[in-house]
Amino acid sequence: MNREVNLIETITAKLPTRSDTLVGVGDDCAVIDNGPDHSILLKTDAIVEGVHFKKNDPADKVGHKALARALSDIAAMAGEPNSALITLGLPGDFDQQWVETLYEGLNATARAYDVAIAGGETVRSPERIFCSVALTGKVGRDQAVLRKNARVGDALFVTGELGGSIEGKHLDFTPRIKEAQWLAEHFVLHSMIDLSDGLAGDLHHICKASGVGAEVWADYLPVSRVARLLAKQGDAAKPAVAAALTDGEDFELLFSIDPVDAVKLKDQWREAFPETLISCIGKIMEQPGIHLKDEQGIRPLTWHGYDHFQ
Repeated sequence: MNREVNLIETITAKLPTRSDTLVGVGDDCAVIDNGPDHSILLKTDAIVEGVHFKKNDPADKVGHKALARALSDIAAMAGEPNSALITLGLPGDFDQQWVETLYEGLNATARAYDVAIAGGETVRSPERIFCSVALTGKVGRDQAVLRKNARVGDALFVTGELGGSIEGKHLDFTPRIKEAQWLAEHFVLHSMIDLSDGLAGDLHHICKASGVGAEVWADYLPVSRVARLLAKQGDAAKPAVAAALTDGEDFELLFSIDPVDAVKLKDQWREAFPETLISCIGKIMEQPGIHLKDEQGIRPLTWHGYDHFQ
């Protein structure tokens, strides 16, 4: 089992909860009861130097990434972001100009998505910089799109292109807030997740939560040009399809809908978001597990998503 998933399952098995916690561990955000009209969304996310960014990466893009990761999870619930708290861990000899530039990126992204940065904390971190974001949002009562309601026969769709994010996209992606809200307004979404740990891993989360399987069509995966170029760089390079399935930090939306809506979705999407690709990449199956269909036939998918502790 993925070590990260195993750890999460172990430490969350006996967490205390309350009656107003509508959705707890196991989805992109927690959902908290806030009366008859809206529910509150809660999300926390962190980036760590050497894992999610390098010290020589542009500080403003690091700041963007810190907030945009959490925004992407709000998008996965078809929610609207609200307020954020920032915890920043710094070494004793920190570069103040670097920190100020980091906040320029944070602030610009917050303004772009109408998010208030309402406070936070600074702490000493002896070995490396980290930035943790706690973000609130809201969604209509019983309107949060969850992972657990995928149905057998559903069409699987993904936004954007996949793979190769390490070459720059992971620092400069667009959280699909507007796209998710539009989808929820115009279609019945049975399940949705954002792609942070790779399609293979995140689709597994939907399948496990919904008690279903899935079939992915290799020829229909929207493999990025970067991933295709990287695949040509020597015998040890990751194949392009493998990159599309396993590379982390694409931060696109993966969702399932009734197949009768598939053509209408594609037509209306082209009008609403002409610059963003959308692709039908497979279907939800009754048979457990994820299977890959390509020119060699149909076989179990053995590639896995990103594991922080592998």
